[in-house]
Amino acid sequence: MATSTATLSEERVGNRWIILSAGIVAMIAVANYQYGWTLFVPPLQKHLNVDQALIQVTFTIFVLLETWLVPFEGWLVDKFGPRLLVMIAGVLAGLGWLGSGKAETLSALYLSYAVAGIGAGIVYGTAVGTALKWFPDHRGLAAGLTAAGFGAGSAFTVSPIAKIIASQGYQAAFIKWGIIQGVVVIIAALFLKSPPQDWLPKTWRSKGSEVVKSRQMAVSFTSGEMAATPHFWLMYFMMALVATGGLMAVAQLSPMAISYGVAKIPVKFLWMSIPALTFALSADRLVNGFCRPMWGWISDHIGRENTMGLAFGLEAIAKVGLIMLAARPLAFVVMTAFTFFGWGEIFSLFPALCGDFFGRKHATENYGFLYTAKGTASVFIPIGSALAAGKAFDFRADILLLIGGAIMFFVVFLAPTVMKLDLSKATKSLLSTISIAIVVFALVLTVVRNVSTGPFHARWTVPNIGWSGVFGISIVFDLVAAGLALFALKRMKAPVKASETQITAGASAPAA
Repeated sequence: MATSTATLSEERVGNRWIILSAGIVAMIAVANYQYGWTLFVPPLQKHLNVDQALIQVTFTIFVLLETWLVPFEGWLVDKFGPRLLVMIAGVLAGLGWLGSGKAETLSALYLSYAVAGIGAGIVYGTAVGTALKWFPDHRGLAAGLTAAGFGAGSAFTVSPIAKIIASQGYQAAFIKWGIIQGVVVIIAALFLKSPPQDWLPKTWRSKGSEVVKSRQMAVSFTSGEMAATPHFWLMYFMMALVATGGLMAVAQLSPMAISYGVAKIPVKFLWMSIPALTFALSADRLVNGFCRPMWGWISDHIGRENTMGLAFGLEAIAKVGLIMLAARPLAFVVMTAFTFFGWGEIFSLFPALCGDFFGRKHATENYGFLYTAKGTASVFIPIGSALAAGKAFDFRADILLLIGGAIMFFVVFLAPTVMKLDLSKATKSLLSTISIAIVVFALVLTVVRNVSTGPFHARWTVPNIGWSGVFGISIVFDLVAAGLALFALKRMKAPVKASETQITAGASAPAA
């Protein structure tokens, strides 16, 4: 049965390029929720009359919910299909920006953007997971093209959104574009579907370099089996390191440009004269989108780890240039674009390598777990704002998030694989419940962090290290990740399951 399904022609199962294109369109429609956010930071700060670090908490909440729920959403996609889930996502994404436009308090803003984060996360996880399933023969390119929609999607909408904010206020921009983007996602969802269970294209394992094919596993890992490998946790740590610096650039670009006095200075390009910040935002999105399929295509030929080492190193160099030249308008535009050129590839390389290592059957759910590394990285964004200005910051939510994550890490990896502890099912359930409860409480505390509640107090004034210091830390993160890619991950053999008995019934029998 599996053989006959696998040999079905592409016409019988649907044109996978149309399905890929629909996923890209949906990604374009939700790109502004992340990449257009920086435009709203200054007017929100002025309207709500609060510190910038508290405004940036909104971005952290968005990224946390956009990423940490993706594993569960991936499970729903595998169960109910991508079409229904993405249609629901379009409704949530539209409502999120509508609510943000009407929010008059920090808590209302946090909750509205949280709804937007859930919608954007469903779109992101579903689109990338669907691409990995339909294109095992071009995994890097397909993941890169899909991620490019999210990276470059806001390039051509930055200017009109900025003009609406300037002429009608940020509230009007939130409401109008929330409706537009939500409708586009719903329409794109109509074209999405998953491939037949055992379908494979004729070009499967006949294209690509040997270094990539040697990493590709015919056996599919469940998320639990994946979490029991050191490969997953090393990839998770690396992705969190690089995402921290990239998200910092995404969230802080507008405040940084204002701080250096270059935001409104015009930069000449061809026959146009464009304010440096608007120019930088558009150029960054285009470069960010272009680099994702480009790096994915390169990784299909020279290997994922080699490509990671090269790209992470270039990102570190770009940030050095940004620190040194940020006060010059044209240099600010060029160096921020260069920074995005070396950052956006994590959203094509990591899903491709995740598919290589852990198979395609559970690709949506598996990459969803890896994608939460972006959410982990987002915790540091408000801290970056505080460090840049030397402000007091409430660390309670961040500490609790780390504690909850550490408990889960112990349960699923450290105890069974490193410490060789045979935890009972009851113990695992108890520790997992405690971990989830701590994380949920931390998220609640994040929303009401301006209220003196919680089990302890951890409000400290951080040192003023300026933007140079903040980006200097992220440079170190990039270099560490590049080293790990070249000298640790590259030397690891493709993962194997602990025992054949762990393979679920029928999970990979046809492939074997």
